[in-house]
Amino acid sequence: MDDQSFLARRLDRAAAPLAIGDVLVLMAFLTAGTLSHRPAEFLVNNPTYLLGVWAPFLIGWFLVSPLVGAYAAGAAETAKSSVPLVVRSWIPAAAIGFVLRAFVFRGGVAPTFVAVILVTGAVALGAWRALYFRIR
Repeated sequence: MDDQSFLARRLDRAAAPLAIGDVLVLMAFLTAGTLSHRPAEFLVNNPTYLLGVWAPFLIGWFLVSPLVGAYAAGAAETAKSSVPLVVRSWIPAAAIGFVLRAFVFRGGVAPTFVAVILVTGAVALGAWRALYFRIR
């Protein structure tokens, strides 16, 4: 009988670089989106603003990605296994982020925003992971 917990089986040390990169990519693409609506000067004058932008989606990411297997042993082996896992993790993580944004972080959740975040996040995370396996 396997004594490892479900979560322990879903987290592999070899996937640590993927986890760090995923978080940085999420923060970067959310920042880029914010900059398309707010001037950089606004962010300089409101240094905590981005925390409210990042938080709902990062909370969703930290809750969902290990459960889906984004950091399981298979995720750290090849792009062919890793990219689908990160995309499958992003969809429910973003859904949690939208709910948190709407009800906790006081942000908008317009249908266009939802579509852009879902697609852009999936593309950004998938591209990052594909690039990681290409250059490692």
